[in-house]
Amino acid sequence: MKNIYLIIIALLSFSISFSQTEKEKVQETVSKGNIEGHIYFLADDLLKGRATGTNENKIAASYLANSFRRYGVKPNPKTGTYYQDVKLKRVSPPSKVNIEINGQKINDYAFVFPSPVNTDSDAVYLNYGLEDDYKGKDLKGKVIIIKSGSSETKDTRAAFGLRGKKQELAQANGVTAILELLNVDENIWSFIDHNFNDAKLMPAEKEGENDKSYNEQTAHIWVLDKDNKMIEALSESKQISAKVSINEKKEEIVMSQNVIGVVEGTDPHLKNEYIIYSAHYDHVGIGAPDETGDTIYNGARDNAVGATTVLSMAENLAKYPTKRSALFILFTGEEKGLLGSEYYVENPVLPLNQMVYCFNSDNGGYNDTSLTTIVGLERTTASEDIKNASKTFGLTAIDDPAPEQGLFDRSDNVHFAKKGIPAPTFSLGFTAFNGEVTKYYHRPGDEADTLDYDYLVKFFSAYVLSGRNIANNPITPFWTAGDKYETDGNKLYNRIIKK
Repeated sequence: MKNIYLIIIALLSFSISFSQTEKEKVQETVSKGNIEGHIYFLADDLLKGRATGTNENKIAASYLANSFRRYGVKPNPKTGTYYQDVKLKRVSPPSKVNIEINGQKINDYAFVFPSPVNTDSDAVYLNYGLEDDYKGKDLKGKVIIIKSGSSETKDTRAAFGLRGKKQELAQANGVTAILELLNVDENIWSFIDHNFNDAKLMPAEKEGENDKSYNEQTAHIWVLDKDNKMIEALSESKQISAKVSINEKKEEIVMSQNVIGVVEGTDPHLKNEYIIYSAHYDHVGIGAPDETGDTIYNGARDNAVGATTVLSMAENLAKYPTKRSALFILFTGEEKGLLGSEYYVENPVLPLNQMVYCFNSDNGGYNDTSLTTIVGLERTTASEDIKNASKTFGLTAIDDPAPEQGLFDRSDNVHFAKKGIPAPTFSLGFTAFNGEVTKYYHRPGDEADTLDYDYLVKFFSAYVLSGRNIANNPITPFWTAGDKYETDGNKLYNRIIKK
């Protein structure tokens, strides 16, 4: 009788499991408690902002790896562990710097190119430092002082976009150093100072290329010029002197890790196709203090939320696998230039042509809790799967509302897209990249206790159901016709192009 009873219980359990809807499978594993636990840990002050290459970043990697282990996710098939080592080179900024203009010492500066230089000579005010400004002038061996941007575009984004062109012109004309004056507010300058004066990380394999970028470039420095006071004075000066002294940079090898796990699919044929579920887990570490004196950039939104999205997917698929297989990748080094994902696509643990979709998750913040925002939503044929999943949990999926920000090309998904793999990025709901988004973006205030966890339950549920929909869909996802990366996809998958 006991054996019969056990068989009946087993059959009932199987029947209940079999009859579960996809929504119910998601609801069984996604919970507010799990979400809070992951985010509060990853964004804790003890992890000091999870900067790539730090011990705290390694603690975060260990936490993620052991979460995979706890769920029953299989490890990286190449190593038998949950890690992929990423060898990086850290270039620390010069330690000895002195910049003076007309005898006035400059304290607020940021390195665009911290090439070593030592000069004390006359300087030339050269307007924007563009082609017309050089005409008829001999500037060999001179320091030039210029305005940021151009006559058409004067914001910081323009200054960043024109730095290569200004560098090229300066080198061609034998300029010794560029001092570019920026008029920006304290928040933007704090961001610039943190990102440009911090140590740079780069793939160690590109050593020769990186040496060239630092040693053969003209020294280029951004200088904070509040209310254009220096510009106004210098543009009227008949004679300008400049002293610029920058010593050599420091270099060292740093090891970091991508965190990788696998769940095999259930369909005998479709299990050979993989959906990648990815996010970066690093953030920007410790930086300039905010108005409260806080120096730890916790990165709850960016990107503890994204990392938790992938953990939620892993927990669900380990319990309820889909027809297609799953590859989970949590990247290091995104904040240092998408380094972990760049390394991965050149060193994949499984063939890239088996990866039919990369469902990335990255976040700056949110300003609309009725939405999921998917950067690149309509660029792949899986858009309806994502829209339907969001709708199931009371949310509306929208495409990128801020194309001017170039967000598709600013997260790890772009390296997979360049290889031909359809790769949108699933983000918290935002209708513009400003206000409530920029309030927390790369700021010390991005703390775990500032998040709306009722919204996050819906958000994570929508991501997990989206992934399940895509992974169970009998039709393999691809780029929409005419997309920028369609040709790369045709090449990767050896697709026959119908004429």
